[in-house]
Amino acid sequence: MRFGAAVLRGYEDPFAVEEVILNAGPADGEILVRIAGCGLCRTDLAVRHSAGRSPLPAVLGHEGAGVVVETGSPDTGLGPGDHVVLSFDFCGRCRSCLGGAPAYCDRFAALNLFGGRSENAARFTDGAGEALAPRWFGQSSFAEYAIVPARNAVRVDATLPLELLGPLGCGFLTGAGAVLNSFGAGPGDTVAVFGAGAVGLAAVMAATAAGALVVAVDRHPER
Repeated sequence: MRFGAAVLRGYEDPFAVEEVILNAGPADGEILVRIAGCGLCRTDLAVRHSAGRSPLPAVLGHEGAGVVVETGSPDTGLGPGDHVVLSFDFCGRCRSCLGGAPAYCDRFAALNLFGGRSENAARFTDGAGEALAPRWFGQSSFAEYAIVPARNAVRVDATLPLELLGPLGCGFLTGAGAVLNSFGAGPGDTVAVFGAGAVGLAAVMAATAAGALVVAVDRHPER
């Protein structure tokens, strides 16, 4: 199938919308997702300063949300029509993954930042048939469609505005995770959040939900 995607070809180049080709559907344990919306994270922009460690050309994007179109096997727990939010890739086999802490996966950097998965990499090419780097953060969601390991996807309520939910998979996960998991904030605690962007506002919401007193600090008055 052919569809549009934002391709980054060089570390000094702008993103450019091009036609890309998916030469095969989802493999075992994967899903094909039609992207409804995707956030732009600073990590996507940081590729330009990666000293060549993040391979190009590539389709970036890792705050995607969309609708499942097809599954590669019957055991994914998802089906066509499901609304999903996408998040980072992880191996699922190391001590951290098996211990319920996939963000600390032994292969996190390799899978998400510096090359992605090598399995079935050749199926995703540009319009001329030239190879694109393997999936960025397990999704490469600056595109109309993305192939994603099913474990990277979380089903969400179909009545929610799907095109706005993508940042839940990165920015909001980061801010809320810091407050709830790392700090363990709760009633009686005071939490100061420096920077009220997407990550900071997620921390504000999580701390408020946990019953803490929250102070947000930002140089931009509108925030």
